[in-house]
Amino acid sequence: MTEPTRYGDGLAVVVVTYFPGDDLERFLDTLEKATTRDVRVVLADNDSVDDALDKAARRKNVRLLRIGENLGYGGGANRGVAELDESYGWVVVANPDLEWDPGSLDVLLDVAKRWPRGGAFGPLIREPDGTVYPSARLLPSIGRGIGHAVFGRIWPANPWTRAYRQERAPVERTSGWLSGSCQLFRREAFDSVGGFDTRYFMYFEDVDLGDRIGRAGWRNVYAPSAAVTHVGGTATSRAPKKMLAAHHASAYRYLADRHRGLAWKPVLAAIKLGLALRLKLETRGQ
Repeated sequence: MTEPTRYGDGLAVVVVTYFPGDDLERFLDTLEKATTRDVRVVLADNDSVDDALDKAARRKNVRLLRIGENLGYGGGANRGVAELDESYGWVVVANPDLEWDPGSLDVLLDVAKRWPRGGAFGPLIREPDGTVYPSARLLPSIGRGIGHAVFGRIWPANPWTRAYRQERAPVERTSGWLSGSCQLFRREAFDSVGGFDTRYFMYFEDVDLGDRIGRAGWRNVYAPSAAVTHVGGTATSRAPKKMLAAHHASAYRYLADRHRGLAWKPVLAAIKLGLALRLKLETRGQ
């Protein structure tokens, strides 16, 4: 039996990039004020051409990893983490369209020390207008998923959406899963589940990972004492119809992976049909 790798206490940040633009400079500038520790930054680029990448790579603590193909968010993150040696026991995986609050990464690390079985830690995430994004949620069940999908837009306060999104006063707590836009991982936990499932090209890779981290005996911890602002939409705005289709495909994969057997086939067939209809309705005119 292979012994688990023993990691050091080093800190690294893996940024998954795809045409990041000016967001990347803001990310790196604010990261410098987010921690007093030395940080190794890996830019895991999913085959984009952007002057911002070369500019960022000139910073002394930044390495540009040109993957050469678009592996999606989870695949890019896995490649970035694999570039780190064993001295790095703490790894942040994040989007480039974030701004860190001063000291926020140090606060996130302090929270991690209080949770020895914590495998993933998520900060409070603000929208640009200051609204708190519900980034720590319950795992989706078929019932909650259908209710949220059907009524989420036309009746935002429906009980399925409210239960799923867990919109309540932000307090430190465990969660089913955490937003993949910014997470701190205990690398031992990340490795124990094999990182992100690369079958999820985009969307639900964070839901799936949170579920598997929990099943492996680790905890997903929401840490709102640390905060970031998510500008959002830079990469996904390039092809909104394609991104929505990817979201629906990933949602179906997540449910199908967890509901196997003949008894579930009619239910899954109905869900697939419903998602296809929803996609058609939401992309009319695009």
